[in-house]
Amino acid sequence: MVVALVLAWARPLASQRDTSRLAPITVSVTRDHARSPLDLPYAISVVRPDSNRPGQRHLTIDELLLLLPGITVANRYNPAQDPRISIRGFGARSAFGVRSIRVLRDGIPLTLPDGQTPVDYLDLESVGSIEAIRGTASALYGNAGGGVIDLHTAAPPLVPFAGALRASSGSFNTQRWVASLSGTSGAWSYQADGGHTTTDGFRGYSRQRVTNAFGRAMTTVAGTALSLEATLFDEPLAESPGAITAQQLAQDPTQADALSVLKRARKIVRQGQLGLTATHAFGLGDVTSTLYGGWRNLKNPLTFAIVNVDRVSGGGSVRGTLPFTFLGLPHRASIGVDAQYQHDDRHEWTNCNAVAGANAACVTDVLQAGTERGAPRKNQLELVESVGPFVRIEAQVAKPLWLSAGLRADYVRFEVDDHLVALPSNPDDSGERTLSALSPMLGATWRVGPLTALYGTISSAFETPTATELGNKPDGSAGLNPELRPQYSITYESGVKGFLLSAIQYDIAAFMTRVRDELVPYEVPDGSGRRYFHNAGRTERKGGELGLGADVPAFADGVLRLGASYSYSDFRFTDFTVDTGKRHVVFTGKRIPGIPIQQGQVSATWSRRDLFATIEGVAAGSLAVDDGNTARSSGYQIANVRIGSTGIAGASWLALTAGIQNALGRRYAASVSVNAAAGKYYEPAPGRVLFLGATVRVRD
Repeated sequence: MVVALVLAWARPLASQRDTSRLAPITVSVTRDHARSPLDLPYAISVVRPDSNRPGQRHLTIDELLLLLPGITVANRYNPAQDPRISIRGFGARSAFGVRSIRVLRDGIPLTLPDGQTPVDYLDLESVGSIEAIRGTASALYGNAGGGVIDLHTAAPPLVPFAGALRASSGSFNTQRWVASLSGTSGAWSYQADGGHTTTDGFRGYSRQRVTNAFGRAMTTVAGTALSLEATLFDEPLAESPGAITAQQLAQDPTQADALSVLKRARKIVRQGQLGLTATHAFGLGDVTSTLYGGWRNLKNPLTFAIVNVDRVSGGGSVRGTLPFTFLGLPHRASIGVDAQYQHDDRHEWTNCNAVAGANAACVTDVLQAGTERGAPRKNQLELVESVGPFVRIEAQVAKPLWLSAGLRADYVRFEVDDHLVALPSNPDDSGERTLSALSPMLGATWRVGPLTALYGTISSAFETPTATELGNKPDGSAGLNPELRPQYSITYESGVKGFLLSAIQYDIAAFMTRVRDELVPYEVPDGSGRRYFHNAGRTERKGGELGLGADVPAFADGVLRLGASYSYSDFRFTDFTVDTGKRHVVFTGKRIPGIPIQQGQVSATWSRRDLFATIEGVAAGSLAVDDGNTARSSGYQIANVRIGSTGIAGASWLALTAGIQNALGRRYAASVSVNAAAGKYYEPAPGRVLFLGATVRVRD
């Protein structure tokens, strides 16, 4: 009876942020003044997740990124592994964290100088909108610029104080508590939230415990807008159930990989980050400066080793934009420079969990003491530094036609200082490499009318290996891998975007990307899951994307908000041969694994006063899981349903929500581990997931 009442009256928690899809939209992800997407020669998407698709749980980032064409989010349902985010195939091969794309929060980089991005510590409660560049963008952002995702914090309310307490409960003993406060007083505004989440996970050996907090304060001093924000994250438990084989997936998708359980694979993370942004406007131009820094302590027992990393990272940027007139026509110049550093104190030991008897790596006294750490394998400092100056010019050559040109130069320096004693069995792994790239872009935008724009662009991207990937050499030799090169790509793209009949928002794009020296992961037999990397010769990616949205009148005097996206991805190796030592294996013509050829997403939200009902659908085709295309992961179709209300019996301070994820109960693999050994490719998704939530609000 209680569930029936909740299902009849529930409502989205963030409805107060509701804004019309057809309201003016601007983006700042282009590192410039807030601009209309119609003025820019890129495929750019903007979503407001809680407004367009209310009632979300804010547990994982894939909830927020639905309906973005060209973007695939593979939720691994593994607390010890971040979701795998890819844009037009960039990032689909990531083994840890997010690779190949830049991720930012309020313009502050979360991506490290070596190109990797841990997103486990992202606070999702306060995200108000997301901007995404869906094409290569190294001319703007440098390393790992296969695409850009910038999460923007929602604006605080224009009252001195607003607070909320939210509790939710769901399947697999998932519990989440969140407290938030925000407000505006005079020249100051602020917002903060903190949450605690516990879950047993739907698979065996997948428990998680997380506490996180986010805060931001903003003011204006002498015409300069200042924003200070901080993030704290504590994850004392995140078990890793690992990937499983096709046979295991068919038998029981809830089971964990036996080796992961035996070796107690998991992670423990503590992290903090602080960022300060200052923007000073002058006329139609501005100057923005950013400073940020943070630390991350990671304890990460893996199946092949125990890894500890103590990281200190940070950086800064300064950029300015100046409009000017030349030959009587308006122009715009942007110039800036980014600098980052990353200092990792890395230790690695043999994993002695489940070792039956003492050996050279797991000595008797270690086993008797019950310590999982065996003999040291690594003790080294890894330093990564990067600097990237950039410039961009936009010129109006005719009233409806704008041309854009940009160029960025990046230098990324890797240094490893090995502190282990150099022995014949343990050679010195110290070394240094500097990788560099020039990233140009050229684009044009033709405003056909006030609500329609045609565009075309040629852009580039590059991605370096990480320090760990440079040091992981399958032959066991010392030093950084001199053969492993950065990957380079160039994208040709055209599209049309705008509004049809002033009511339907649309975005159509077609692209072709050629990649040279693509970084490809692989595993070796008896390697216990350790990943190595080599360069593919060349790859080619052809695709098309469609995004649609509309608000239309609906029954019972309500409004129906509709959204849809479709992505077609024909990604192949065009020149890729691997020497296995015994024979040459040719992968030329094979599909690049990890990305479905077709993916469609839809959503519909009916709302009327204090009520709402949302349904979402996702359909994805099958995909290859290895370079040889010898195995595939099946396609799937799922549906999610949520309903809610902000007023229960006239109590506007009380909100309830309820939902079902995967309402059809489909059995499928939401993610795959590309080129995994022993056929352990598949990372299952749960069946039906039920959840209920309640929020109490206070407002001054």
